[in-house]
Amino acid sequence: MLTFHGESQRFCDRFARRDFFRIGGLAIGGLTLPRLLQAEQASVGRATGKSIINIYLAGGPTHLDTFDLKPTAPREFRGEFQPIPTNVPGMQICELMPKLCEVGDKFSVIRSISGLRDEHAPQQSDSGWSEQSLRNMGGRPGIGSVMSKLWGPSQTTAHGTAPTFVDLTGWTKTGFTGQINAGFRPDGEGRQNLSLNQSVSLRRLDDRKTLLGGLDRLQRNIDHSGMLSAIDSYTDRAVGIVTSGELAKAMDLRQEDPRQLERYGAKNGNENQRFILARRLIQSGARCVSFSWGGWDTHGDNFNVMRRQLPPLDQGLAALIDDLDAHGLLESTIIMMSGEFGRTPRVNNTAGRDHWARASFFFLAGGGLRHGQMIGATSRNGEEPIERPIHIQNVFHTVYHQLGIDSNTVTLTDPNGRPQYLVEDRKLITELL
Repeated sequence: MLTFHGESQRFCDRFARRDFFRIGGLAIGGLTLPRLLQAEQASVGRATGKSIINIYLAGGPTHLDTFDLKPTAPREFRGEFQPIPTNVPGMQICELMPKLCEVGDKFSVIRSISGLRDEHAPQQSDSGWSEQSLRNMGGRPGIGSVMSKLWGPSQTTAHGTAPTFVDLTGWTKTGFTGQINAGFRPDGEGRQNLSLNQSVSLRRLDDRKTLLGGLDRLQRNIDHSGMLSAIDSYTDRAVGIVTSGELAKAMDLRQEDPRQLERYGAKNGNENQRFILARRLIQSGARCVSFSWGGWDTHGDNFNVMRRQLPPLDQGLAALIDDLDAHGLLESTIIMMSGEFGRTPRVNNTAGRDHWARASFFFLAGGGLRHGQMIGATSRNGEEPIERPIHIQNVFHTVYHQLGIDSNTVTLTDPNGRPQYLVEDRKLITELL
């Protein structure tokens, strides 16, 4: 777990994220990368080859001004934007997203999401659960932590050295699975940790591994469990992540074609760099990449915020879909995008929209799903689902199904020793399959 953009968020265990991994000793405040890899190896299944990019729109974007416009509603509901057609007949989205219109056949939008709570927290977008669920034991794990816990390290690269789960902006939650299943967070300082310190040569690193092996021998002599015999392999893979350089290369946008950066709108360190980093990380073998984008808590000035934010989101997301397709990765990569809830259908007296948990959207692309459709519908003014209501957990159940994880049977053991299902409401969204 490494930090991104220099963040140094500190948890209640007083452990700074950016101090997690320092190459040389491979040690960090009680946890080590070899230990994390060891935990990942304790898996109950193997990857089916599909990966996840999970995009969190923090603050809760308005459904009525993005994918569920109501042009015939009264003025105080319909807002200031018009729907425009995509390349799929009858499928329309907001006029501020013309680039997504060109790839409408490659994504689907569920417009009738239900089961949300009015919570300014990422858990619902990450797991399908309320932040209150099992809160006394850390909460529910997000999808990246579930993948890390169940599947272990990536097997898609030559040496299996890509991390399972990369969290670019630190918004995801490990829940009761613990910090050992948190995503890697490569940032400014962390990127330096992805390559050898100039004072540590490969030969010197090999010498340190030899020394550690020698110090372990006394313990091995009294170890009857066979546990220590596995340590070397985990240490080798931890060193492999660094010495292979694959993750460092993926994070280095200087190696990307400048024309691609322009296409993504990803120059000058802006948020759209996260889209292209996600593609590069998936290409390097990571199985889940998560990041947040923008701020969508539009209690006031909603329409000007949409004018500022929707065009760059449109550019980055459409470029990601096209780029994954061009690299032959779209069929094996599920793009998820959602926020905490929708926004009030009636515009308030500050030209804003307030929290509205009764209706929302969920965007899905790629992953071998059936696309080019709007699933479900809300009432005339967008107050609540009236056609094909779909619980938020049904989305996660369907995504797990597509990953090859049967959430009808798979459970994770909580700290009290009780098995916990990945989701409670387990109905597949058959339109997508």
